[in-house]
Amino acid sequence: MEEKPYLEQGATALGIEFGSTRIKAVLVNADNVPIASGSHDWENRFEGGIWTYTLDDIKNGLQDTYAKLKADVKEKYGVTLTKVGAIGFSAMMHGYMVFDKAGKLLVPFRTWRNNNAEAAASELTKLFNYHIPARWSVAHLYQAILDNEPHVKDIDFQTTLEGYVHWLLTGEKVIGIGEASGMFPVDPETKQYDKKMTVAFDKILAERKLPYKTHDILPKILAAGEVAGALTAFGAKFLDPAGDLQAGIPLCPPEGDAGTGMVATNSVKRRTGNVSAGTSVFAMIVLEKELSKPYPEIDLVTTPVGDLVGMVHCNNCTSDLNGWVNMFGDFAKLAGLDIPKWKLYDMLYFEGEKGDKDCGGLVAYNCVSGENITEIQKGRPLFVRTSESKFNLANTMRAHLYSAFAALKIGCDIMLKEEGVGLDRITGHGGIFKTERVGQSFLAAALGVPVTLMKTAGEGGAWGMAILANYLVEKRAGETLDDYLENRVFAGQEGVTLAPNAEDEKGFEQFIQRYKKGLPAVRAAVDGLD
Repeated sequence: MEEKPYLEQGATALGIEFGSTRIKAVLVNADNVPIASGSHDWENRFEGGIWTYTLDDIKNGLQDTYAKLKADVKEKYGVTLTKVGAIGFSAMMHGYMVFDKAGKLLVPFRTWRNNNAEAAASELTKLFNYHIPARWSVAHLYQAILDNEPHVKDIDFQTTLEGYVHWLLTGEKVIGIGEASGMFPVDPETKQYDKKMTVAFDKILAERKLPYKTHDILPKILAAGEVAGALTAFGAKFLDPAGDLQAGIPLCPPEGDAGTGMVATNSVKRRTGNVSAGTSVFAMIVLEKELSKPYPEIDLVTTPVGDLVGMVHCNNCTSDLNGWVNMFGDFAKLAGLDIPKWKLYDMLYFEGEKGDKDCGGLVAYNCVSGENITEIQKGRPLFVRTSESKFNLANTMRAHLYSAFAALKIGCDIMLKEEGVGLDRITGHGGIFKTERVGQSFLAAALGVPVTLMKTAGEGGAWGMAILANYLVEKRAGETLDDYLENRVFAGQEGVTLAPNAEDEKGFEQFIQRYKKGLPAVRAAVDGLD
Protein backbone atom coordinates (compact mmCIF):
# COMPACT_ATOMS: atom_id res chain seq x y z
CA MET A 1 0.00 0.00 0.00
CA GLU A 2 3.04 2.30 0.02
CA GLU A 3 2.17 3.25 -3.57
CA LYS A 4 -1.27 4.56 -2.59
CA PRO A 5 -0.12 8.18 -2.03
CA TYR A 6 1.50 8.23 -5.49
CA LEU A 7 -1.79 7.16 -7.02
CA GLU A 8 -3.94 9.60 -5.07
CA GLN A 9 -1.63 12.52 -5.87
CA GLY A 10 -1.21 11.55 -9.52
CA ALA A 11 2.56 11.23 -9.06
CA THR A 12 2.70 8.49 -11.67
CA ALA A 13 3.29 8.03 -15.39
CA LEU A 14 1.48 5.78 -17.85
CA GLY A 15 2.99 4.17 -20.92
CA ILE A 16 0.88 2.27 -23.45
CA GLU A 17 2.45 0.40 -26.36
CA PHE A 18 0.67 -1.22 -29.32
CA GLY A 19 2.79 -4.25 -30.20
CA SER A 20 2.14 -6.62 -33.10
CA THR A 21 0.33 -9.18 -30.94
CA ARG A 22 -0.30 -7.38 -27.65
CA ILE A 23 -1.21 -3.95 -26.35
CA LYS A 24 0.37 -3.31 -22.96
CA ALA A 25 -0.02 -0.55 -20.38
CA VAL A 26 2.46 0.03 -17.54
CA LEU A 27 1.92 2.51 -14.71
CA VAL A 28 5.06 3.62 -12.85
CA ASN A 29 5.66 5.72 -9.76
CA ALA A 30 7.91 8.78 -9.62
CA ASP A 31 10.94 6.47 -9.37
CA ASN A 32 9.93 4.67 -12.59
CA VAL A 33 9.12 1.46 -10.73
CA PRO A 34 6.16 -0.39 -12.32
CA ILE A 35 3.22 -0.53 -9.91
CA ALA A 36 0.37 -1.74 -12.16
CA SER A 37 -0.22 -3.07 -15.65
CA GLY A 38 -2.83 -4.24 -18.13
CA SER A 39 -2.76 -5.89 -21.53
CA HIS A 40 -4.89 -6.94 -24.47
CA ASP A 41 -4.05 -9.59 -27.07
CA TRP A 42 -4.80 -8.80 -30.71
CA GLU A 43 -3.86 -10.06 -34.15
CA ASN A 44 -3.43 -8.28 -37.47
CA ARG A 45 -5.81 -9.19 -40.30
CA PHE A 46 -4.89 -9.96 -43.90
CA GLU A 47 -7.64 -8.19 -45.84
CA GLY A 48 -7.66 -6.89 -49.39
CA GLY A 49 -4.05 -8.02 -49.82
CA ILE A 50 -2.68 -6.05 -46.86
CA TRP A 51 -1.90 -6.65 -43.19
CA THR A 52 -4.06 -4.32 -41.12
CA TYR A 53 -5.87 -3.54 -37.87
CA THR A 54 -9.24 -1.75 -38.01
CA LEU A 55 -10.05 1.44 -36.12
CA ASP A 56 -12.41 -0.65 -33.98
CA ASP A 57 -9.53 -3.02 -33.21
CA ILE A 58 -7.49 -0.03 -32.05
CA LYS A 59 -10.32 1.49 -30.00
CA ASN A 60 -11.42 -1.74 -28.34
CA GLY A 61 -7.86 -2.84 -27.65
CA LEU A 62 -6.91 0.49 -26.10
CA GLN A 63 -10.01 0.64 -23.90
CA ASP A 64 -9.64 -2.98 -22.76
CA THR A 65 -5.96 -2.47 -21.94
CA TYR A 66 -6.70 0.64 -19.88
CA ALA A 67 -9.66 -1.05 -18.14
CA LYS A 68 -7.41 -3.93 -17.08
CA LEU A 69 -4.77 -1.51 -15.80
CA LYS A 70 -7.45 0.38 -13.88
CA ALA A 71 -8.75 -2.88 -12.39
CA ASP A 72 -5.21 -3.86 -11.40
CA VAL A 73 -4.81 -0.55 -9.54
CA LYS A 74 -8.15 -1.03 -7.78
CA GLU A 75 -7.34 -4.61 -6.76
CA LYS A 76 -3.83 -3.86 -5.48
CA TYR A 77 -4.36 -0.50 -3.82
CA GLY A 78 -8.08 0.05 -3.41
CA VAL A 79 -7.84 3.25 -5.47
CA THR A 80 -9.99 4.24 -8.45
CA LEU A 81 -7.59 5.71 -11.00
CA THR A 82 -8.66 9.27 -11.80
CA LYS A 83 -5.39 10.98 -12.72
CA VAL A 84 -1.79 10.31 -13.63
CA GLY A 85 1.15 12.66 -13.94
CA ALA A 86 1.75 12.09 -17.65
CA ILE A 87 0.89 9.67 -20.45
CA GLY A 88 2.79 8.41 -23.48
CA PHE A 89 1.80 6.23 -26.43
CA SER A 90 4.02 3.95 -28.48
CA ALA A 91 3.43 1.44 -31.26
CA MET A 92 5.02 -0.87 -33.79
CA MET A 93 7.13 1.08 -36.26
CA HIS A 94 5.94 3.26 -39.12
CA GLY A 95 3.34 1.97 -41.57
CA TYR A 96 0.70 4.05 -43.34
CA MET A 97 -2.30 5.90 -41.93
CA VAL A 98 -3.73 8.78 -43.98
CA PHE A 99 -6.74 11.00 -43.29
CA ASP A 100 -8.76 13.63 -45.16
CA LYS A 101 -9.67 17.11 -43.92
CA ALA A 102 -12.66 15.72 -42.00
CA GLY A 103 -10.40 13.29 -40.13
CA LYS A 104 -11.69 10.25 -42.01
CA LEU A 105 -9.29 7.34 -42.56
CA LEU A 106 -8.89 7.14 -46.35
CA VAL A 107 -7.65 3.53 -46.66
CA PRO A 108 -7.21 0.76 -44.08
CA PHE A 109 -4.13 1.08 -41.87
CA ARG A 110 -1.16 -0.55 -43.62
CA THR A 111 1.24 -1.94 -41.03
CA TRP A 112 5.02 -2.19 -41.23
CA ARG A 113 4.59 -5.86 -42.12
CA ASN A 114 3.39 -5.08 -45.65
CA ASN A 115 6.11 -5.42 -48.28
CA ASN A 116 4.19 -3.90 -51.19
CA ALA A 117 6.26 -0.70 -51.27
CA GLU A 118 9.56 -2.20 -52.47
CA ALA A 119 9.47 -0.43 -55.85
CA ALA A 120 8.81 2.97 -54.24
CA ALA A 121 11.51 2.40 -51.62
CA SER A 122 14.05 1.59 -54.34
CA GLU A 123 13.22 4.73 -56.32
CA LEU A 124 13.36 6.96 -53.24
CA THR A 125 16.68 5.47 -52.17
CA LYS A 126 18.14 6.54 -55.51
CA LEU A 127 16.44 9.95 -55.43
CA PHE A 128 17.60 10.79 -51.90
CA ASN A 129 20.91 8.85 -51.98
CA TYR A 130 19.71 7.58 -48.63
CA HIS A 131 18.48 4.11 -47.75
CA ILE A 132 14.67 4.05 -47.55
CA PRO A 133 13.21 0.76 -46.24
CA ALA A 134 9.91 -0.43 -47.72
CA ARG A 135 8.21 -0.29 -44.31
CA TRP A 136 8.79 3.47 -43.94
CA SER A 137 5.78 5.75 -44.24
CA VAL A 138 7.14 7.77 -47.16
CA ALA A 139 7.68 4.55 -49.13
CA HIS A 140 4.05 3.57 -48.57
CA LEU A 141 2.91 7.03 -49.64
CA TYR A 142 5.02 7.05 -52.80
CA GLN A 143 3.88 3.52 -53.67
CA ALA A 144 0.26 4.68 -53.43
CA ILE A 145 1.16 7.57 -55.75
CA LEU A 146 2.92 5.24 -58.23
CA ASP A 147 -0.11 2.95 -58.19
CA ASN A 148 -2.41 5.89 -58.93
CA GLU A 149 -4.55 5.17 -55.89
CA PRO A 150 -7.44 7.67 -55.96
CA HIS A 151 -7.22 8.51 -52.26
CA VAL A 152 -3.82 10.25 -52.48
CA LYS A 153 -5.33 13.51 -53.77
CA ASP A 154 -7.45 13.77 -50.59
CA ILE A 155 -4.68 13.32 -48.02
CA ASP A 156 -4.62 16.03 -45.37
CA PHE A 157 -2.62 14.22 -42.65
CA GLN A 158 -0.31 11.22 -42.57
CA THR A 159 0.79 9.60 -39.33
CA THR A 160 1.63 6.31 -37.62
CA LEU A 161 -0.41 4.20 -35.20
CA GLU A 162 0.79 5.90 -32.01
CA GLY A 163 0.60 9.28 -33.74
CA TYR A 164 -3.06 8.54 -34.57
CA VAL A 165 -3.93 7.55 -30.99
CA HIS A 166 -2.14 10.63 -29.64
CA TRP A 167 -4.01 12.88 -32.11
CA LEU A 168 -7.31 11.25 -31.21
CA LEU A 169 -6.85 11.89 -27.49
CA THR A 170 -5.20 15.35 -27.61
CA GLY A 171 -6.04 16.90 -30.98
CA GLU A 172 -2.29 17.41 -31.58
CA LYS A 173 -0.71 16.28 -34.88
CA VAL A 174 2.76 15.54 -33.51
CA ILE A 175 5.25 12.67 -33.44
CA GLY A 176 8.42 11.83 -31.50
CA ILE A 177 11.60 12.33 -33.47
CA GLY A 178 12.59 8.65 -33.31
CA GLU A 179 9.38 7.58 -35.01
CA ALA A 180 9.49 10.62 -37.33
CA SER A 181 12.83 9.38 -38.66
CA GLY A 182 11.04 6.24 -39.89
CA MET A 183 8.33 8.27 -41.60
CA PHE A 184 10.66 10.52 -43.60
CA PRO A 185 14.44 11.04 -43.27
CA VAL A 186 15.38 13.45 -40.46
CA ASP A 187 18.38 15.78 -40.45
CA PRO A 188 20.30 15.03 -37.20
CA GLU A 189 21.56 18.61 -37.11
CA THR A 190 18.24 20.46 -37.43
CA LYS A 191 16.16 17.69 -35.79
CA GLN A 192 13.56 18.22 -38.53
CA TYR A 193 12.64 16.48 -41.77
CA ASP A 194 15.62 16.70 -44.13
CA LYS A 195 15.25 19.89 -46.19
CA LYS A 196 16.89 18.70 -49.42
CA MET A 197 14.86 15.51 -49.42
CA THR A 198 11.58 17.29 -48.74
CA VAL A 199 12.31 19.62 -51.67
CA ALA A 200 13.00 16.60 -53.89
CA PHE A 201 9.81 14.87 -52.77
CA ASP A 202 7.82 18.08 -53.19
CA LYS A 203 8.80 18.04 -56.89
CA ILE A 204 7.27 14.58 -57.21
CA LEU A 205 4.08 15.79 -55.54
CA ALA A 206 3.93 18.80 -57.86
CA GLU A 207 4.52 16.68 -60.97
CA ARG A 208 1.61 14.49 -59.90
CA LYS A 209 -0.50 17.65 -59.39
CA LEU A 210 -1.18 16.80 -55.76
CA PRO A 211 -2.50 19.73 -53.67
CA TYR A 212 0.01 19.53 -50.81
CA LYS A 213 3.69 19.54 -49.94
CA THR A 214 5.56 17.14 -47.68
CA HIS A 215 5.44 19.40 -44.61
CA ASP A 216 1.72 20.00 -45.07
CA ILE A 217 0.75 16.42 -44.30
CA LEU A 218 3.44 15.11 -41.93
CA PRO A 219 3.15 15.50 -38.13
CA LYS A 220 5.22 18.06 -36.26
CA ILE A 221 8.44 16.62 -34.82
CA LEU A 222 9.03 16.81 -31.07
CA ALA A 223 11.92 15.48 -28.97
CA ALA A 224 11.74 13.64 -25.65
CA GLY A 225 10.97 16.02 -22.79
CA GLU A 226 8.84 18.39 -24.87
CA VAL A 227 5.15 18.83 -24.06
CA ALA A 228 3.03 17.22 -26.78
CA GLY A 229 -0.41 18.39 -25.66
CA ALA A 230 -2.88 17.36 -22.99
CA LEU A 231 -5.69 14.85 -22.66
CA THR A 232 -8.92 16.45 -23.85
CA ALA A 233 -12.33 15.77 -22.30
CA PHE A 234 -13.12 13.63 -25.35
CA GLY A 235 -9.76 11.85 -24.98
CA ALA A 236 -10.33 11.10 -21.30
CA LYS A 237 -13.76 9.64 -22.01
CA PHE A 238 -12.40 7.67 -24.98
CA LEU A 239 -9.61 6.13 -22.92
CA ASP A 240 -11.83 5.51 -19.88
CA PRO A 241 -15.50 5.18 -20.94
CA ALA A 242 -16.46 4.82 -17.25
CA GLY A 243 -15.69 8.52 -16.92
CA ASP A 244 -13.32 8.40 -13.93
CA LEU A 245 -10.20 9.70 -15.72
CA GLN A 246 -9.69 13.45 -15.59
CA ALA A 247 -8.86 15.61 -18.61
CA GLY A 248 -5.82 17.90 -18.74
CA ILE A 249 -3.13 15.26 -18.19
CA PRO A 250 0.05 16.18 -20.14
CA LEU A 251 1.30 13.82 -22.85
CA CYS A 252 4.86 13.32 -24.02
CA PRO A 253 5.71 12.89 -27.72
CA PRO A 254 4.46 9.54 -29.08
CA GLU A 255 7.33 7.22 -29.99
CA GLY A 256 7.90 4.00 -31.93
CA ASP A 257 8.81 0.67 -30.39
CA ALA A 258 12.44 1.09 -31.48
CA GLY A 259 12.72 4.27 -29.40
CA THR A 260 11.04 2.79 -26.34
CA GLY A 261 13.34 -0.23 -26.61
CA MET A 262 16.35 2.08 -26.47
CA VAL A 263 14.95 3.77 -23.36
CA ALA A 264 14.05 0.47 -21.65
CA THR A 265 17.64 -0.77 -22.12
CA ASN A 266 19.43 2.49 -21.26
CA SER A 267 20.79 2.72 -24.82
CA VAL A 268 20.25 6.32 -25.93
CA LYS A 269 23.80 7.51 -25.29
CA ARG A 270 26.30 7.66 -28.16
CA ARG A 271 28.54 4.59 -28.48
CA THR A 272 25.88 2.39 -26.85
CA GLY A 273 23.34 0.09 -28.42
CA ASN A 274 20.84 -2.67 -27.86
CA VAL A 275 19.96 -5.96 -29.49
CA SER A 276 16.43 -7.32 -29.36
CA ALA A 277 16.48 -11.03 -30.15
CA GLY A 278 13.35 -13.12 -30.52
CA THR A 279 11.51 -14.31 -33.62
CA SER A 280 13.37 -11.53 -35.46
CA VAL A 281 16.46 -9.67 -34.30
CA PHE A 282 17.61 -6.09 -34.61
CA ALA A 283 20.52 -4.04 -33.35
CA MET A 284 20.43 -0.29 -32.78
CA ILE A 285 23.74 1.53 -32.36
CA VAL A 286 23.82 5.24 -31.47
CA LEU A 287 26.31 6.89 -33.84
CA GLU A 288 28.75 9.72 -33.22
CA LYS A 289 28.60 10.86 -36.86
CA GLU A 290 26.91 10.02 -40.14
CA LEU A 291 28.04 7.00 -42.16
CA SER A 292 30.15 7.66 -45.26
CA LYS A 293 27.46 6.35 -47.63
CA PRO A 294 24.07 4.63 -47.63
CA TYR A 295 23.92 0.86 -47.12
CA PRO A 296 20.88 -1.32 -47.88
CA GLU A 297 21.68 -3.35 -44.76
CA ILE A 298 21.47 -0.31 -42.43
CA ASP A 299 18.45 1.86 -41.64
CA LEU A 300 19.22 5.31 -40.25
CA VAL A 301 16.80 6.44 -37.54
CA THR A 302 17.22 8.49 -34.36
CA THR A 303 16.95 8.19 -30.61
CA PRO A 304 14.00 9.92 -28.88
CA VAL A 305 16.20 13.03 -28.56
CA GLY A 306 17.33 13.02 -32.20
CA ASP A 307 20.79 11.43 -32.17
CA LEU A 308 21.52 9.31 -35.24
CA VAL A 309 21.13 5.54 -34.90
CA GLY A 310 22.28 2.79 -37.24
CA MET A 311 19.72 -0.02 -37.24
CA VAL A 312 20.30 -3.53 -38.57
CA HIS A 313 17.03 -5.46 -38.79
CA CYS A 314 16.92 -9.19 -39.60
CA ASN A 315 13.73 -11.14 -40.18
CA ASN A 316 15.05 -14.36 -38.65
CA CYS A 317 16.52 -15.22 -35.27
CA THR A 318 15.13 -18.00 -33.06
CA SER A 319 12.37 -19.67 -35.12
CA ASP A 320 14.62 -22.33 -36.70
CA LEU A 321 16.49 -22.78 -33.43
CA ASN A 322 13.17 -23.35 -31.65
CA GLY A 323 12.28 -25.96 -34.26
CA TRP A 324 15.43 -27.95 -33.47
CA VAL A 325 14.80 -27.73 -29.73
CA ASN A 326 11.23 -28.95 -30.29
CA MET A 327 12.53 -31.89 -32.33
CA PHE A 328 14.83 -32.95 -29.51
CA GLY A 329 11.84 -32.56 -27.17
CA ASP A 330 9.91 -35.00 -29.36
CA PHE A 331 12.79 -37.47 -29.08
CA ALA A 332 12.80 -37.07 -25.29
CA LYS A 333 9.09 -37.94 -25.18
CA LEU A 334 9.73 -40.94 -27.43
CA ALA A 335 12.32 -42.08 -24.88
CA GLY A 336 9.74 -41.72 -22.11
CA LEU A 337 11.22 -38.51 -20.66
CA ASP A 338 9.06 -35.56 -19.64
CA ILE A 339 11.51 -32.64 -19.80
CA PRO A 340 10.12 -29.12 -19.13
CA LYS A 341 10.65 -26.78 -22.07
CA TRP A 342 12.89 -24.37 -20.11
CA LYS A 343 15.12 -27.25 -19.02
CA LEU A 344 15.30 -28.58 -22.57
CA TYR A 345 16.54 -25.19 -23.76
CA ASP A 346 19.09 -24.98 -20.95
CA MET A 347 20.42 -28.50 -21.61
CA LEU A 348 20.82 -27.95 -25.35
CA TYR A 349 22.22 -24.40 -25.09
CA PHE A 350 24.77 -25.45 -22.47
CA GLU A 351 25.73 -28.38 -24.68
CA GLY A 352 26.33 -25.86 -27.48
CA GLU A 353 28.94 -24.16 -25.28
CA LYS A 354 30.97 -27.38 -25.40
CA GLY A 355 31.17 -27.37 -29.19
CA ASP A 356 34.23 -26.43 -31.22
CA LYS A 357 34.69 -22.67 -31.44
CA ASP A 358 34.08 -22.78 -35.22
CA CYS A 359 31.23 -25.33 -34.85
CA GLY A 360 33.44 -28.09 -36.28
CA GLY A 361 32.71 -27.02 -39.84
CA LEU A 362 28.91 -27.21 -39.49
CA VAL A 363 26.90 -24.32 -40.97
CA ALA A 364 23.25 -23.53 -40.28
CA TYR A 365 21.05 -21.04 -42.13
CA ASN A 366 18.00 -20.02 -40.07
CA CYS A 367 15.99 -18.47 -42.93
CA VAL A 368 12.45 -19.48 -41.99
CA SER A 369 11.45 -16.38 -43.99
CA GLY A 370 13.32 -14.27 -46.53
CA GLU A 371 16.31 -12.26 -45.31
CA ASN A 372 17.24 -8.88 -46.80
CA ILE A 373 20.71 -8.76 -45.22
CA THR A 374 21.85 -11.94 -47.00
CA GLU A 375 19.65 -11.48 -50.10
CA ILE A 376 17.58 -14.61 -49.48
CA GLN A 377 14.18 -14.09 -51.09
CA LYS A 378 12.18 -16.87 -49.43
CA GLY A 379 12.35 -19.02 -46.33
CA ARG A 380 14.67 -22.00 -46.83
CA PRO A 381 16.28 -23.11 -43.55
CA LEU A 382 19.36 -25.16 -44.35
CA PHE A 383 21.85 -27.21 -42.30
CA VAL A 384 25.06 -27.98 -44.20
CA ARG A 385 28.25 -29.97 -43.51
CA THR A 386 31.07 -31.56 -45.42
CA SER A 387 32.13 -35.16 -44.95
CA GLU A 388 35.04 -33.88 -42.83
CA SER A 389 32.89 -31.78 -40.49
CA LYS A 390 32.64 -32.80 -36.83
CA PHE A 391 28.97 -33.74 -36.63
CA ASN A 392 27.84 -34.04 -33.03
CA LEU A 393 25.20 -32.55 -30.75
CA ALA A 394 27.45 -29.83 -29.26
CA ASN A 395 28.53 -28.53 -32.66
CA THR A 396 24.98 -28.79 -34.02
CA MET A 397 23.58 -26.62 -31.26
CA ARG A 398 26.47 -24.17 -31.42
CA ALA A 399 25.98 -23.79 -35.20
CA HIS A 400 22.27 -23.02 -34.77
CA LEU A 401 22.98 -20.53 -31.98
CA TYR A 402 25.61 -18.82 -34.13
CA SER A 403 23.15 -18.80 -37.03
CA ALA A 404 20.65 -16.83 -34.94
CA PHE A 405 23.14 -13.92 -34.90
CA ALA A 406 24.85 -14.47 -38.27
CA ALA A 407 22.87 -12.07 -40.48
CA LEU A 408 22.96 -9.49 -37.67
CA LYS A 409 26.74 -9.79 -37.52
CA ILE A 410 27.05 -9.25 -41.28
CA GLY A 411 25.05 -6.01 -41.03
CA CYS A 412 26.75 -4.77 -37.86
CA ASP A 413 30.23 -5.54 -39.26
CA ILE A 414 29.59 -2.88 -41.90
CA MET A 415 29.27 -0.28 -39.16
CA LEU A 416 31.87 -1.64 -36.74
CA LYS A 417 34.56 -2.72 -39.21
CA GLU A 418 34.04 -0.86 -42.50
CA GLU A 419 32.80 2.43 -41.01
CA GLY A 420 34.77 2.27 -37.75
CA VAL A 421 31.73 3.06 -35.60
CA GLY A 422 32.60 3.27 -31.91
CA LEU A 423 30.63 0.96 -29.61
CA ASP A 424 31.37 0.58 -25.91
CA ARG A 425 28.55 -1.76 -24.88
CA ILE A 426 25.41 -3.52 -26.09
CA THR A 427 22.40 -4.34 -23.96
CA GLY A 428 20.64 -7.53 -24.96
CA HIS A 429 17.00 -8.46 -24.40
CA GLY A 430 14.74 -11.19 -25.72
CA GLY A 431 14.04 -14.89 -25.44
CA ILE A 432 17.41 -16.17 -26.65
CA PHE A 433 19.04 -14.74 -23.51
CA LYS A 434 16.84 -16.60 -21.00
CA THR A 435 19.38 -19.40 -20.67
CA GLU A 436 22.17 -18.02 -18.54
CA ARG A 437 25.32 -16.88 -20.34
CA VAL A 438 25.10 -18.78 -23.65
CA GLY A 439 23.29 -16.42 -26.02
CA GLN A 440 24.92 -13.46 -24.27
CA SER A 441 28.46 -14.75 -24.76
CA PHE A 442 27.82 -15.74 -28.39
CA LEU A 443 26.43 -12.27 -29.19
CA ALA A 444 29.52 -10.73 -27.57
CA ALA A 445 31.67 -12.94 -29.79
CA ALA A 446 29.69 -11.99 -32.89
CA LEU A 447 29.98 -8.23 -32.35
CA GLY A 448 33.26 -8.07 -30.45
CA VAL A 449 31.87 -5.88 -27.65
CA PRO A 450 30.67 -6.49 -24.07
CA VAL A 451 27.00 -7.49 -23.80
CA THR A 452 24.92 -6.55 -20.75
CA LEU A 453 21.67 -8.16 -19.67
CA MET A 454 19.47 -6.28 -17.21
CA LYS A 455 16.55 -7.67 -15.26
CA THR A 456 14.42 -4.63 -16.12
CA ALA A 457 14.80 -5.23 -19.87
CA GLY A 458 11.94 -7.68 -19.62
CA GLU A 459 9.58 -4.84 -18.72
CA GLY A 460 9.50 -3.95 -22.41
CA GLY A 461 8.53 -0.95 -24.49
CA ALA A 462 5.47 0.08 -22.47
CA TRP A 463 7.80 0.63 -19.52
CA GLY A 464 10.16 2.59 -21.78
CA MET A 465 7.21 4.76 -22.83
CA ALA A 466 6.23 5.33 -19.19
CA ILE A 467 9.80 6.48 -18.51
CA LEU A 468 9.54 8.99 -21.37
CA ALA A 469 6.27 10.25 -19.87
CA ASN A 470 7.93 10.59 -16.46
CA TYR A 471 10.89 12.39 -18.02
CA LEU A 472 8.45 15.02 -19.28
CA VAL A 473 7.32 15.97 -15.75
CA GLU A 474 10.23 14.84 -13.56
CA LYS A 475 13.31 16.10 -15.45
CA ARG A 476 15.43 18.75 -13.83
CA ALA A 477 16.66 21.87 -15.58
CA GLY A 478 19.19 20.92 -18.23
CA GLU A 479 18.94 17.20 -17.50
CA THR A 480 19.40 15.21 -20.70
CA LEU A 481 17.56 11.97 -21.33
CA ASP A 482 20.72 9.87 -21.09
CA ASP A 483 21.61 11.56 -17.77
CA TYR A 484 18.08 10.93 -16.51
CA LEU A 485 18.29 7.25 -17.46
CA GLU A 486 21.82 6.76 -16.12
CA ASN A 487 21.33 8.53 -12.80
CA ARG A 488 17.65 8.25 -11.97
CA VAL A 489 16.31 5.14 -13.66
CA PHE A 490 19.12 2.60 -13.99
CA ALA A 491 21.47 3.66 -11.17
CA GLY A 492 21.98 0.61 -8.97
CA GLN A 493 20.06 -1.69 -11.33
CA GLU A 494 21.23 -5.27 -11.38
CA GLY A 495 22.90 -6.34 -14.58
CA VAL A 496 25.37 -8.93 -15.85
CA THR A 497 28.02 -7.99 -18.41
CA LEU A 498 30.09 -10.45 -20.41
CA ALA A 499 33.10 -9.33 -22.43
CA PRO A 500 33.83 -11.19 -25.68
CA ASN A 501 36.08 -14.22 -25.37
CA ALA A 502 38.96 -14.02 -27.87
CA GLU A 503 38.71 -17.70 -28.87
CA ASP A 504 34.94 -17.42 -29.33
CA GLU A 505 35.44 -14.32 -31.50
CA LYS A 506 37.95 -16.16 -33.68
CA GLY A 507 35.64 -19.17 -33.97
CA PHE A 508 32.62 -17.03 -34.87
CA GLU A 509 34.67 -15.27 -37.54
CA GLN A 510 35.63 -18.64 -39.07
CA PHE A 511 31.97 -19.68 -38.96
CA ILE A 512 30.78 -16.46 -40.64
CA GLN A 513 33.28 -16.82 -43.49
CA ARG A 514 31.94 -20.32 -44.21
CA TYR A 515 28.40 -18.98 -43.79
CA LYS A 516 28.97 -16.33 -46.46
CA LYS A 517 30.56 -18.82 -48.87
CA GLY A 518 27.57 -21.12 -48.53
CA LEU A 519 24.86 -18.52 -49.19
CA PRO A 520 24.60 -19.48 -52.90
CA ALA A 521 23.43 -22.92 -51.71
CA VAL A 522 20.53 -21.28 -49.84
CA ARG A 523 19.64 -19.19 -52.90
CA ALA A 524 19.71 -22.38 -55.00
CA ALA A 525 17.30 -23.95 -52.52
CA VAL A 526 14.99 -20.97 -52.98
CA ASP A 527 15.03 -21.51 -56.74
CA GLY A 528 14.98 -25.31 -56.68
CA LEU A 529 12.54 -26.16 -53.88
CA ASP A 530 8.86 -25.18 -53.83
